Amino acid sequence: MAVQGYDRDRRVIYWNEGSTRLYGYTAEEAQGQLLEDLIIPAFMRDGVIQAHRAWIKEGVDIPAEELELKHKTGELVSVFSQHLMLNEHTDSPLMFCVDVDLSDQKRAHRDLEFATRFDRLTHLPNRQTFEIDLDSLLDSCRRQGNGLATIYLDIDHFVEINDALGYDQGDRLLIELTRRMRECQRVTDLVSRVSSDEFVLAFPGVHLDPDVRRVVRHVQNVFREPFVLDGREHQVTACLGVALFPENGESSRELIRNADVAKNRAKLEGRGAVRFFQQKLHDELVRQHYLSARLEEALDNGEFSLHYQPQVSAASGRIENLEALLRWEPAEGPPISPAEFIPLAERSGVIHRLGDWVIEEACRQQVEWRAKGFHEHRIDINVSGRQLVRPDALKSFEDSLQRHGLGPRDIGIELTENVLIEADETVLEDLRRLYHRGFHIAIDDFGTGYSSLSYLKHFPATALKIDGSFIHDAPTQPKDRAIMEGAIFIGHRLGLEVVAEGVENAEQLSLLREMHCDLIQGFFFYRPMPAKEIDRLLGGFVPGPEGLSS
Repeated sequence: MAVQGYDRDRRVIYWNEGSTRLYGYTAEEAQGQLLEDLIIPAFMRDGVIQAHRAWIKEGVDIPAEELELKHKTGELVSVFSQHLMLNEHTDSPLMFCVDVDLSDQKRAHRDLEFATRFDRLTHLPNRQTFEIDLDSLLDSCRRQGNGLATIYLDIDHFVEINDALGYDQGDRLLIELTRRMRECQRVTDLVSRVSSDEFVLAFPGVHLDPDVRRVVRHVQNVFREPFVLDGREHQVTACLGVALFPENGESSRELIRNADVAKNRAKLEGRGAVRFFQQKLHDELVRQHYLSARLEEALDNGEFSLHYQPQVSAASGRIENLEALLRWEPAEGPPISPAEFIPLAERSGVIHRLGDWVIEEACRQQVEWRAKGFHEHRIDINVSGRQLVRPDALKSFEDSLQRHGLGPRDIGIELTENVLIEADETVLEDLRRLYHRGFHIAIDDFGTGYSSLSYLKHFPATALKIDGSFIHDAPTQPKDRAIMEGAIFIGHRLGLEVVAEGVENAEQLSLLREMHCDLIQGFFFYRPMPAKEIDRLLGGFVPGPEGLSS
């Protein structure tokens, strides 16, 4: 605490060690000096003199307050200053000042203010500051009739850089990227770091499509040169999402959100992709969010059901097996396609509940059909890759069958080749156990995934299902025909049953018979049907297609 004493003329009569530490003058240097010459900045000089005179002559106290006084070096020092007058009503009044150093508090306040407004690593504005600055820039654009492009930037696979090289190298990348962006930034442009590997940029004065393309190339060029990390050059890319003012939003939050939506779509396309915001992207996102939130409720409310599509012998047309297909029919509104809700269920984790429900329902239905005397038709259910993430997924499948008194002849499973390739050794071992117990295991959508024939010898599979995309054009497209014929030939040479999916006309059927395909599945024979219609079909009340055995 600094304490100084001043006489009637404001000359120093007392100067303690605290005053020396605070203002830099020793007691000897300060003794006899005028207050206003020692520590009062020039702009405060007249005010201090007048306040002191008013106190002596009129008894007007000087209030305690925060001040910035002058250090010996000329720098300003933040203090809280209180004043005390002794001998107030005599000819020799003395003023004592007690000053508390506020430098640490002020520094902490500045640091806190910086931390709340700027990114610690790059010193770029953070999201909150960027939104405020962008809204101000948008007001200017409205007044001047200017457009503006907002670009959301997401560094590709930044987590891998951190994991492989360490966080310090990841930080070096972010700092260098910031330097490059600042280097080519116009005075009116805005740049912000909004999360670990994401930046948002705003470019005012953009009117036409060529302007937009130009600023996008401008951002992409920042990544043209490799980044030197850990002593080696690394080529880094980023996905970009673009939203335009006023077409895609009127406020900073709208533009940032819509650019983010576009960026997320760009990431689905791979490294370095660019997507421009379209309203349908946002509408899709809103719908997906709604459906994700509804999945669990729909399951609880019994909105899901299984439909069954027969697989028939290519030679005779006889129904051999049934594939169980999940359907969602909400209490209100039209049915929702599995192509839409299955990926949502996988991302949200609801796929585990759905998968368990499918197994239970297929088992329950099979028990019912067996009780009615339908003993010859196996039900195959689809198992997704996300289901197999759960360690006990296949054990749960076996337990369900055992609980219902069913075995390998009653229920089979279908998995895509991608799921099999990505499965860990534990899952493959469980599949091998099912295979050796006689369970039907089909590789679904064959030809659309990795399609490496070398994988086939490692998979515990009993059947191949050729994807309908090859069947569709096979009668007229020689390449599709060759792929289909090769798949059937290889499947048979490996001892696998071959099923053709998506058969829709007699030409396709004729070709598949000629190639000795085993089973046919598609609209030419039967569409997926509810269990009640399958009841009538298996019971002989619904005639099968005519002429199939010819």
